[in-house]
Amino acid sequence: MGNFMGTGNWLGIFSTVLIIMCFYFTLTFFQYLKQDDARLTKQSKFGAVICLAASLLIPTLYNLYMFNEMMK
Repeated sequence: MGNFMGTGNWLGIFSTVLIIMCFYFTLTFFQYLKQDDARLTKQSKFGAVICLAASLLIPTLYNLYMFNEMMK
């Protein structure tokens, strides 16, 4: 059971890093939007969406897994 608590902490740190990366990609999106660079704008928007989705889904899936294990 101790390994699960360690995993939860690491997933929390990883989720925070992904949110910071999402913020970075969002800022670069606005920078490229101002420069009228369509390719880099699209890439930074895609990076921001992927980072945000991962930062929200990973802890959710882990919590569902933990809930399932506790209910056994």
